[in-house]
Order: sequence, then structure tokens, then C-alpha cells
Amino acid sequence: MAKKNAFHLFDVTGIELEYMVVDRHTLAVSPTVDELFKDVTGSIVSDVERGDVEWSNELTAHVVEMKTARPTPSIQSFEPKFQSEVQAMNAALAPRGRMLLPGAAHPFMDPLKETKLWAHDYNEVYALYNTIFDCRGHGWGNLQSTHLNLPFANDEEFGKLHTAVRMLLPIIPALSASSPILDGRPTGFMDTRMVHYLTHQQRLPQLMGALIPEAVFSQEDYYRVIFQPIAQALAPFDKQGVLDHHFANSRGAIARFDRGAIEIRVIDIQECPAADLAIAEMIVATLKALVGGRWVSNYLQRAWHETDLLAIFKEVIRSAGDTLIANKDYLLMFGLLRESATAAELWRHIYREVRNDLSEGARLRIGHILDHGCLAKRILQRTGPAPDQAALITVYGELARCLQEGRML
Repeated sequence: MAKKNAFHLFDVTGIELEYMVVDRHTLAVSPTVDELFKDVTGSIVSDVERGDVEWSNELTAHVVEMKTARPTPSIQSFEPKFQSEVQAMNAALAPRGRMLLPGAAHPFMDPLKETKLWAHDYNEVYALYNTIFDCRGHGWGNLQSTHLNLPFANDEEFGKLHTAVRMLLPIIPALSASSPILDGRPTGFMDTRMVHYLTHQQRLPQLMGALIPEAVFSQEDYYRVIFQPIAQALAPFDKQGVLDHHFANSRGAIARFDRGAIEIRVIDIQECPAADLAIAEMIVATLKALVGGRWVSNYLQRAWHETDLLAIFKEVIRSAGDTLIANKDYLLMFGLLRESATAAELWRHIYREVRNDLSEGARLRIGHILDHGCLAKRILQRTGPAPDQAALITVYGELARCLQEGRML
């Protein structure tokens, strides 16, 4: 049923950006977000309200999130707002010798030794996750992402949006991958964050499923197919009922029926908010086209099984834009009539189709990604195949300057 005053498809967007707090010189992670919040507000809090933007803590004590305080009808309007908050946060961190670092994974953090969970409000949830999964691995302690929240007002809208999101998830990392280096060396994957994300909850596989959500198109079916198995899997561990089913669902896109939105979670954080928001605009414009049946009907989109989509996703997180997609039926879902195409070629085709729905700034920044590759590729071009720690500090220090100055690498 539609909620009173519910937002309809594409009326608004909610955006969340996660960054690491690190030492300004060594880039070592600094588990001191609580100190940052205390310096700014006078006490240790979980959320810092700053007008249109809110700051929040995350699972680990070295990660801080900025988010739209309320859903916004204009993604591009938040570029100066997020950029201003980045600079405000850096100014607050500077006296203690710290700064924000972008990118979806720290290049040489040792999460087994350096992960420290948030110890304040909501800690009981994080502690329970730690008990079940041991949150010291890269898949818990070293990953930063952009979350994109898109509204639906009723079951019909949910079904259309969920269908389109499932179709698009496999190729999103071709634009957004920014985690090519872990443990001080290139991993062979452009989106190593998602490699670890795919395996970090193997003890309870019901929580993630196949990462690509199942083909369910109503709230009733979603509860039956997805939420009920999650609740059953958690029951032996969550005796006090600490975990909410919305929170425990860790698929690449999750339904938030409590807020009437689908949250997309497979987007690596970029080097500056302008790049994140450009990717958000591109995703929204593509989903609009899919929902509207620009290329094929919603009925044909629904026919895809999650394991077939996951197979494409797993290739894309390895090679990003260079991935060869040889599934002509998948390319057809976006109106590309070819036997095969690289993920970058598919995105160029989509870009030509939807570019008029993007702001001028988003067109420039998506053009930069299509011309020069995802951020992971640009990072590797600077580090080379076998960087030492000094080289990593130089390259990732440049990323930190990109963040502070609001420019792309």
C-alpha cells in the first residue's frame, strides 16, 4: 500500500558517502571519529547535524559518513554542500594531524591488527556482528562506499524499480571501482572491496544471498523470500532481537520498506563528491530509462535470474570497463544490438542514450571516467604494478588532495 506523503519513483534521492580518517603524513588509519565528533559538538555523539548534510559514525571507528539529511530532488545541488562539509571535516581533523582519505579500500591497512569497532551508541549491533563474523577482515574493517537511496510509493513502483536495479547492478563497478590495492599490492581486481564483500558473511549466507537480489517484486514476496530466511538464520545468535531485518540484509541492493526506498550498495566511493554525484546521476538516469521501458519491457527485465546477473558482476569487479560482456541478451536489455561489448562500450552507449538527463557537471565527469577509466584504473596507472609503501603514500596522498580540492584524479 502507498504510504501517506510517500515519494514516488525518482522524486528524490538519498546519498551517503563514506571516508577514512587517516594520519596526514603516514596515511595510517586513525580510529578517532569519536574524537572528531567530540571536537565539533563537545560530546561523543553518533550523528552531527549540519543543515542539509549530516555526519554519522559507521561500524569501524576510522570511517565517517556524510549523508543528505533529507531526501533531495536535486543530486547536483549537493555537490557544493558535500564539498564544503569535506573541507569543514578536514579543518576539524587538521589540529590533531589527521585528514580524510577517499577510495573504497585503504591500500596498506592491516585490518586484523588495526580494526577497531565503534564503541558508543549502537555498539550492541556491531558487537553482535563481531561475535558472529569476526569483523577484522577487509570485508568488514576496510571498505568505504557510496550508498544511493531511491524511493517507491507502493508495490507497483517497488516491482518496477527493483527489476531495473537488479539489471543494472552487474555493470555499476565498471564506472565506480576504486579499490585495486590491498595489503600494499595490486590485487588483480579493480573492485577488491566487492570481492571481500561477497565472502564476508559466508557463515550465514542467507544474509547476502547471491548479492544480486532475488526476482521478487512485492513487499509480501520480499518478506517471504528474503527477510524470513534472514530472520531464521540470525535467530540462534540474536537472542535479544538486536538486529533489524532491514539492517541485516546485505545484498547489493536492499529494500527498505520502513522508509519506502531501495538502497544500492555496490558503488565504490570516489576521489571527490563531484565524481560520486555524477555516478549517482548516471545510475538514476539509466534506471529511469529501464523503468520506463526505453529499450525492453519490464516483463523481459524480470526474467533474469540472480545467478546469471552475478556471473557478469563477478567479471566486472575484476576488469571494470575492460570486461568483455559476451551475453548478447544482457546487452539487449540496454538496447545495444551486438554479440559482445566491453562494459565501457556498454556504458558509452547508455551515456549517449541518457546524457540529456544529466547535469552539465555530471556529463563532464562521466566523460572523464569513460575517457580515462574508472578510478581504480587511474590509481594503478600512477602506482605501477609493484609499488612500495612510499609510492602508495604519494598516490593516495594525491587522492586526499583531490578530495579536499573537489577535483578528479
